[in-house]
Amino acid sequence: MSAMPQAAPVSNTPELTVSELSAALKRTVEDRFGYVRVRGEISNYRGPHSSGHAYFCLKDQNARLDAVVWKTTLQRLRTKPEEGLEIIATGRVTTFPGKSSYQIVIDAIEPAGVGALMALLDERRRRLAAEGLFDQARKRPIPYLPTVIGVVTSPTGAVIRDIVHRIRDRFPRRVIVWPVRVQGETSAVEVAAAIRGFNALTARFPRPDVLIVARGGGSLEDLMSFSEEVVVRSTADGLIPLISAIGHETDTTLIDFAADLRAPTPTGAAEKCVPVRAELIESLGAAGARLAAASRRGVERRRNDLRALARALPTGQSAIAVPRQRLDVAAQRLGSRINASLDSRRLRISKAAHLLARHSPQAEFAAARGRLEGAAKRLIGAYGATLRFAAQRNANDRARLVSLSQRLGARARSSLDLHRERGIALQTRMLRAQKSCDERRREKLISLAQLLGTLGYRSVLARGFALVRDVNGRPLRRVAELEPGDRMSLQFADGYMPAVAGEAPGRLRPAPRRAARPAPANQESLF
Repeated sequence: MSAMPQAAPVSNTPELTVSELSAALKRTVEDRFGYVRVRGEISNYRGPHSSGHAYFCLKDQNARLDAVVWKTTLQRLRTKPEEGLEIIATGRVTTFPGKSSYQIVIDAIEPAGVGALMALLDERRRRLAAEGLFDQARKRPIPYLPTVIGVVTSPTGAVIRDIVHRIRDRFPRRVIVWPVRVQGETSAVEVAAAIRGFNALTARFPRPDVLIVARGGGSLEDLMSFSEEVVVRSTADGLIPLISAIGHETDTTLIDFAADLRAPTPTGAAEKCVPVRAELIESLGAAGARLAAASRRGVERRRNDLRALARALPTGQSAIAVPRQRLDVAAQRLGSRINASLDSRRLRISKAAHLLARHSPQAEFAAARGRLEGAAKRLIGAYGATLRFAAQRNANDRARLVSLSQRLGARARSSLDLHRERGIALQTRMLRAQKSCDERRREKLISLAQLLGTLGYRSVLARGFALVRDVNGRPLRRVAELEPGDRMSLQFADGYMPAVAGEAPGRLRPAPRRAARPAPANQESLF
């Protein structure tokens, strides 16, 4: 009797799909770790994805965690992700069912301690310096006395009051304030926009001659906005000279390297921007007094020189006496020369009139008319003789041409008859030769066909033999050339048959062949 099949064990565990299990795990992880702060080092960061999102890993000595920052969150982050930066990331833990992995969706990033901030600032400073943003050749001189001063700072702090008060005390100038946040996530973007906005002002609004970017003291984290790359680049790209006054004298930010001038404090920036009006007035008064005294001394010296030169000069009458006498002598000589010239010109005119009288136009015209009439008569006679000579010559040429054409026609007809006879004879000979050649070639072809039927391998096939070929069509002559399983084709007298070489028990060895008779010297090989 056959054994009965055993039934499968029944389990009370509910059956789940992969999607249901992944969704349950996702809810469990998000409920248990809804919002966390994780400290780790950024790894495998290659910049934002083409979609705008950022993907990287957070790692420590023993583990790693996938992280993602969405596009909208990445745009408002004050601290951007950088490879190798140690950070404290705040976000929520979730799972990614497509890879069966978990990850953290980051909402905020902050450097992990002051040491990380200093390392980040040092790396950013070296990178921007390599681009030439801190070169001295890019820095512009600060105007000595600007008309309009632009200030980028908070409108409610003590910094703006100190700057305006110090400018009013030293030299009152027009001050335009662009209010910004000097601390927080949007601070760097607002400061950069203010610098670009001042540089983009046109003639419709008073454009500042110098800019002051100022902020009071604070910790390194508080001053990070002024070390952001967007602030440094807007400072280096601006056309208006800029003075940075961030924090106290010991505080250093990256905008200080890109600015045209660094002030230790906001009050110091105001002092470097305008001179002291009282000192300027006093120095201008002293310079004006020295200029007036020098002018008076110069005028007095030139007056004395003029008096000395006047005493050395002769009087007017004595200076023009000799030229006046020369003018009188020249006037006398000019009168005599004019009279002599008139006499000589009058004599030449009289000689020319006598010559014209002998060669009047009427006499010249009469002589020319006589010569023209004689030439006309000679021309008419010569033209008549030329016409008669030409008519006689044409008649002689016409007679010679008729005789020549008759002789050429007779000669051409006789030559044409001769060539026609030669052509008929050559055609007859060529037909006889072609017929004889065709007969010889037909006899040779019949002989070769008979020889092929006698010596060709097809006559051998007709006697019951077969021709063995491999898959490439090459004839096989020995068993050693085949292996078991090789494909081949057998050609009989009436067609082809495919075959496969098999392994026979004891595999027969090829039988020795008798020595083949030597083929005639003029017989070609069959294969």
